[in-house]
Amino acid sequence: METNEIQKKQKKGFSSFLIKNNTYVMLIGLFIVCIIISPDFFNEANLVNIGRQSAGDIIIALGMLFVILTGGIDLSVGSVAALGSVMVAFALTTHEMGMGMAILLPILCGLALGLATGVLIAYAKMAPFIASLAMMTIAKGLAFMISNGQPVITPENTIGVLGTHMVGPVPTLVILAVAVIVLFWVVEKYTAFGRIVIAIGSNETAVRLAGIPVRKYKMSVYAISGICAAVAGIIAASRTAIGTPIIGTGWELNAIAACVIGGASLSGGEGSSVKAVVGVLVLALIGNIMNLLAVPSYPQDVIKGLIIIGSVLLQTFTSEKKSKGF
Repeated sequence: METNEIQKKQKKGFSSFLIKNNTYVMLIGLFIVCIIISPDFFNEANLVNIGRQSAGDIIIALGMLFVILTGGIDLSVGSVAALGSVMVAFALTTHEMGMGMAILLPILCGLALGLATGVLIAYAKMAPFIASLAMMTIAKGLAFMISNGQPVITPENTIGVLGTHMVGPVPTLVILAVAVIVLFWVVEKYTAFGRIVIAIGSNETAVRLAGIPVRKYKMSVYAISGICAAVAGIIAASRTAIGTPIIGTGWELNAIAACVIGGASLSGGEGSSVKAVVGVLVLALIGNIMNLLAVPSYPQDVIKGLIIIGSVLLQTFTSEKKSKGF
C-alpha cells in the first residue's frame, strides 16, 4: 500500500511538473525533433540565423504581452514596424542623419502612435480591436507615403552594420533581444507597474476602486507596444539594409500567437514574459525546420495554424488541470 501511495504521489508530481512547464517542454521537444529530422538544423550558421530572425519578433511579442495582460489587443504593431523600418532608412538616406537620431526618430513615432491608440482606448472608451485597427491603417499609410511605395536602400556602413555585427559567436541583435527580455521580466516580476498591469487584466474594477489610475496604465502599455514595434522595424531594416512599407504583414498575429502559446490569456491577467519568448522561439523553430525541409510557403501557413490550435488547446487543458489542483 505504501508503495502504491508513493507511486501515485510521484505520478502526480510528474504530471504537475509537465502541466506547469508545458511551454518549455514543447520547446525542448520541438528542438530535439528538429535536430533529428534535419542534419542542417544544429549548426552554428543556422542557429545564428534563427537568433537574428527572432530578435524583432521577441521584442514585438513582449510589447504585445503587456497589452494582453490588461485584456487588450494591439493590431497595429506590424504596420508600426513597417513605418519604423521606412523611417530609419529614409532618415539615413534622404536627410543623412546620424545613426543615433535616425534610430530615435522612429522610436518616438512608435511612442506617439502607441499613445494615440492608448488614449482612444483608455479615455475615449474605444474598443481595443477598433482603435488598434485604425492605427494599423494610419501607420501603413504613413509608411507608404514616406517611402512613396518603394523600398528605401540604406547607405553602406550605417544601420546594416547592426544587423551583421557579432560579439564573439553571438549576434548583436540577440544581445539586444536578451537585454529587452531581462528588462520586461524585471518589470513584470519586481515592479509595481508590472503587478498593476496584471491586476488590471484580472479585475479592472477592483483596481479602479483601490484608487489606482487605470486609464494611465492602459495607455502606457500601448505606448510600450508602439515603441517595441518601432524597434522591431529598425531591426528588420538592419538585417536587410532596406526600409520597406510591405514588411510587418501578419506580425501582429505572430505576436499574439506567441503570447498564447506561452500561456497568456486573451481575457487578461495571465501571462509571462519568458514564456512569451518561448512562444516566439517555438514559431521560429517551426518556420526554420520547414524551410530546411523545403516545405512550400502556403503549406507552412496551414501547418503553423494547426500547431497554434494545438498549443491553445494544450494551454486550455493545462489551465483546467491547474484549477483542479494538479
